[in-house]
Amino acid sequence: MSKVSESSSASHSDTDSGRDRLTTGGAARSAKLASIPLSAIGRSAVGFGRQMIGQSNELVSKEMQAKTAEQVFRVLGELKGGAMKFGQALSVFEAALPEEFAAPYRETLTKLQEAAPPLPARVVHRVLAEQLGEDWRDNFSQFNDKPAASASIGQVHRGVWKDGRQVAVKVQYPGAAEALISDLNQIQRFAKIFQLFMPGLEMGPLLEELRARIIEEVDYQYEAQAQRICAAEFEGDPDIAIPNVVAASDKVLVSEWLEGIPLSKIISKGTKEQRDAAGIKLARFHFTAPTRVGLLHADPHPGNFRLLDDGRLGVLDFGACNRLPNGFPEPFKRLLKNALDGNAQALYDGFKADGFILPEVNVDPQLVLDYLLPLVEPLRQERFKYSRDWLRIQSARVGDPRNPTAKIGFQLNLPAEYMLIHRVTLGTTGIFCQLGAEGNFLAEAISWLPEIAPTARV
Repeated sequence: MSKVSESSSASHSDTDSGRDRLTTGGAARSAKLASIPLSAIGRSAVGFGRQMIGQSNELVSKEMQAKTAEQVFRVLGELKGGAMKFGQALSVFEAALPEEFAAPYRETLTKLQEAAPPLPARVVHRVLAEQLGEDWRDNFSQFNDKPAASASIGQVHRGVWKDGRQVAVKVQYPGAAEALISDLNQIQRFAKIFQLFMPGLEMGPLLEELRARIIEEVDYQYEAQAQRICAAEFEGDPDIAIPNVVAASDKVLVSEWLEGIPLSKIISKGTKEQRDAAGIKLARFHFTAPTRVGLLHADPHPGNFRLLDDGRLGVLDFGACNRLPNGFPEPFKRLLKNALDGNAQALYDGFKADGFILPEVNVDPQLVLDYLLPLVEPLRQERFKYSRDWLRIQSARVGDPRNPTAKIGFQLNLPAEYMLIHRVTLGTTGIFCQLGAEGNFLAEAISWLPEIAPTARV
């Protein structure tokens, strides 16, 4: 296999004008992104005026936070490329937002992903020739020009490798990397704007971490490396299946095809046994992978998992991975144990020491514990049943401005090194609730993280 070119110049021919969707309309994209800080400045001026005529500082601040959040998520949701990827990553903070703003944002992202128009076959063939060599067809006995799936930066085709293996061929959109980097550079310029609706966050380091992780996703060689490591470790595992990498270049990744029922179908039509099995095995994968391979799969959504005929959980898409060479960080495990023990003061002290609460912020330790308990509730019972109703109740509890606990979400910081762990925690919790999965999640956790075993029940 030969890699013909690393240059993007060949992928921007005039004949493909209008098809290179991520690089067209650069001025319009920049204008949309620039509208966020400009609007925030105007909003600040109006807010100051309202304070001058006697309106409550707290009420004005909450209104500004809500309106800024609404615009940030709407603009990021409307754009593809780096803006869309950033919006997806930023969605881990939805729980701190009023549902009327978070819900439309989720809907926008879903519609965009579902409606992404495919690349024409001739462009796909050109990318394959650039990345695998002009004789790329010699590698395949069959190749389907119609994509089996599409996403924000690439699409997947089904084929048959020359040795007879069924394969998935992931092809990156021309110009995706350039558009992504351009978007992220501009987003970083107005980092402080995000603190208008999340004032407790130290946004600079967090945005740097997001930028680094998202840029990794356009390097398919990087993804292939992570997938190879995981596939080798989980080879022969009775519960988890990870497809082997067949071939890889910067913008093309060929993996063995995993035939199974997508988790989205298990969610909509699966039996209770299938739902429970999928939930427990997903938990097992996320609890064990950092210890076994030093990696945490950081893109948890139903499209990346499927239930195989032999009962194993198939795991796809290793573009977003958190490198954890020593497993889960010790502070994370310590904080989790303090929460499970219901030790509010120890939890607060740990949050202060590890940067989850900035030095200038002072909050009631009990409120911090109360805010976090919903996240660890499934690990405080020997058997727990996730549900959409449970998630709605907890989301409403922490999102209700009348609830003192809700204010804590706006005062907490998320250290950059925990960003992906947080993303995975929220993402998998969402999947568990969609599945309505029931099981002993505590046993799964402490089997690989024995140090978090609670010593007291509250």
